[in-house]
Amino acid sequence: MMICDLLIFDAADAAASWTAVDDRVMGGVSHSGMRYDVAGYAVFEGTVSLDRNGGFASVRSKALTPLPPGFPRLTSYLLEVQGDGKRYKLTLRTDDAFDGISYQAPFEPPVGVWTTVTLPLSAFTPSFRGQSVPDAPALDPARVRQVGLMIADRQDGDFALALRAIRADASTD
Repeated sequence: MMICDLLIFDAADAAASWTAVDDRVMGGVSHSGMRYDVAGYAVFEGTVSLDRNGGFASVRSKALTPLPPGFPRLTSYLLEVQGDGKRYKLTLRTDDAFDGISYQAPFEPPVGVWTTVTLPLSAFTPSFRGQSVPDAPALDPARVRQVGLMIADRQDGDFALALRAIRADASTD
């Protein structure tokens, strides 16, 4: 196993590069953001509202450390997180566009406990505006340009997901 740090949330600037992309883009009223906690981690937080056909909140960043040259075949992404009882998705985009296909993997970390969630590449499914895209190419980790976090699936109310790191895991076999 070989681990590569992609995003480490141990300083305020690590959270500053994240932008909210909530259901407001389609008339909803949900809101979210990424903030730094002085305890040394970031928090993806906000409120999901089902009003006005809403229902999702997300943040994304292009401040992703690329995989180093010669890095072995990536097998999974690792998230060091602390949950709040809600389900989230790690989203990856292979271009710099605002809209388009994203690759999403769901996870539900335990409440109030720091843990490492492993998301194998096989867990990522292509999606466009919440709809599956079965004929999209498989996720190519070498092409990932944007990373994001999302809460959806009609989970209305306040949420807060704490993050210490997002890492890549590679097989060295």
